[in-house]
Amino acid sequence: MARVLPILGLAHLDRPFDYLVDAAMDADAQPGVRVRVRFSGRLVDGFLLERLPHSDHPGRLAWLDRVVSPEQVLTPEIAALARAVADRYAGTVPDVLRLAIPPRHARVEKDAPAAAPDFEIVAPDLERWYAYDGGAAFLEALLEGRHPRVAWQARPGEDPAARLAELAAVVASRGRGVVIVVPDQRDLDRLEAACAPLLGERCVALAAGLGPTARYRRWLEVLRGRAQVVIGTRSAVFAPVHDLALTIVFDDGDRSLDEPRTPYPHPREVAVLRAHQTTSALVIGGFSRTAETQALVESGWARDLVAPRTTVRADMPRVDGISDDDRRIAGDPLARSARIPGIAFDAARRALDAGHPVLFSVPRRGYLPSVACARCREHARCRACHGPLQMNDRGDLACRWCGRMENRFACGKCGGTAVRALMIGDRRTAEELGRAFTGVPIVTSGGDKIVDEVDDGARVVVATPGAQPRAAHGYGAAVLLDTWAQLDRQDLRAAEEAVRHWMAVAALVRPHGDGGRVVIVADAALTPVQALIRWDPVTFASYELRNRRELGFPPAVAMASIDGPAAAVAAFLKMIDEPPGTRRLGPVPLPPGVRPPAGVDPAADLERVLLRTERAQGRELAAALRAAQVLRHARHEDTAGIRVQVDPNTIG
Repeated sequence: MARVLPILGLAHLDRPFDYLVDAAMDADAQPGVRVRVRFSGRLVDGFLLERLPHSDHPGRLAWLDRVVSPEQVLTPEIAALARAVADRYAGTVPDVLRLAIPPRHARVEKDAPAAAPDFEIVAPDLERWYAYDGGAAFLEALLEGRHPRVAWQARPGEDPAARLAELAAVVASRGRGVVIVVPDQRDLDRLEAACAPLLGERCVALAAGLGPTARYRRWLEVLRGRAQVVIGTRSAVFAPVHDLALTIVFDDGDRSLDEPRTPYPHPREVAVLRAHQTTSALVIGGFSRTAETQALVESGWARDLVAPRTTVRADMPRVDGISDDDRRIAGDPLARSARIPGIAFDAARRALDAGHPVLFSVPRRGYLPSVACARCREHARCRACHGPLQMNDRGDLACRWCGRMENRFACGKCGGTAVRALMIGDRRTAEELGRAFTGVPIVTSGGDKIVDEVDDGARVVVATPGAQPRAAHGYGAAVLLDTWAQLDRQDLRAAEEAVRHWMAVAALVRPHGDGGRVVIVADAALTPVQALIRWDPVTFASYELRNRRELGFPPAVAMASIDGPAAAVAAFLKMIDEPPGTRRLGPVPLPPGVRPPAGVDPAADLERVLLRTERAQGRELAAALRAAQVLRHARHEDTAGIRVQVDPNTIG
């Protein structure tokens, strides 16, 4: 007898079913293997969860069709984690397993397993960790096999990849497993380079860029116990590491970590669930801090791991904002209105004269990435998909979403045919700086042309968020432009993301004792700007969390968004048995910049409804949403195109 979870993709069938096992398949039909079963007259894939001596099903049982592979790819730990994630996000276990287990490649499974690596793990130098308050106690807990949970605030100028590699080596040297999740391939490349000399082949990198065959081969190495340390992007948080002792999620506020596939689990939350289930250690780190991480600290579930203020002040660059009473910009009356004020040019010239590179950070790539009607200032939108229009350096208009050229623009509000720039992109900025700093090399990094590192020497680098190159010995100065575009977005996380980006840029600049300077073109009195000037992301995260509590937004409350065509959303809402005290917000039009659910016409009448309840009732809300999904699928109602997200990362 075998208990099997069929991969059906229907909420009302998200449960195991019992099947008879033929004697010929008995040896291969082990828990965790892939199987094929007949369900409702058709053959479907599934996972064998457990073997049973008998079944409680009173009716007739079908036979297991075949064992696809004897490889036990679904471990008990990952099966339990998938169930917990599905419950947390009102999803189904098959959807979570699609994220957790890569597609099978038969040839890879048939290859002879590689010999166990004989690389001896190099003992790391942990001196930099002892510079943090509580660093010694944290390391001691790891060495003793305990499970500390910390929110690590990286020091200015810190090399995160080197620090994470050191932690991995400490745990792996005790024969236990480590999972490290970073936002993107650039971060992964740096981390892999830092891990190689300490861990050798005991560390494997998992990322979609490897290709399906190479990725499955490495994933099998982890499953078979050949590798102890896994580093990777989003889905690496599910890696089947043996005897997991430590999970690390770095820079959890990066939007690259937002899972675009249902049920949309965030790696930070998956790591929290996994640390709880396995009683293992957890580190959530970064130069900035999210409100979610701060909530874990304030609840007592995690502890701070931060450097003393004297150390932070010595490591950070000098940071200047723009204010009316700032004597440093006396004589520059246009400082508050100019896109690049005199104080910024002064900082850049000083750094260039000293032979150091200078970084200019702009929010968007392109030439003029955002335009509006010149007559009424209404945002210029695509007639096909309603996406925002942009202009290239030849003056051509095109949609940023679908790429459709707009040859005859006409404003939908006033009928105007001319446009004006709302934002200047990296290429236009590079043109302006090329004229301002004659003879100085200009380097751009963004979009599909990202530069990883620049050499020392006088040069100007123009980069978009997340694409800023590292300078070999740090930048002499950095200028943060168009900060209004980051702060004025109608998004719950606008200020949090702005601070995160600013700190990532400032962390690349030399300490103020070596002449490093950052100029942020924003009002120095603003709370987010003060967080950068003081280099105090913890206080800012606490401020953000306090605001979320007052306004009733995650993580202070549990919230779910329901997006889709108006009629489908209304029909789905009738199926939800909401927990007591749940409040509905909306319906409202789907916020600008939020893509419609898969398979839905962008031109349709799309709406969003938010459901909000107390944090303690979060599980009840998720259960109610899942029950509504079950009812929806069981009735075969025409509510296609509904997207349900629990604690969505984007609300506004």
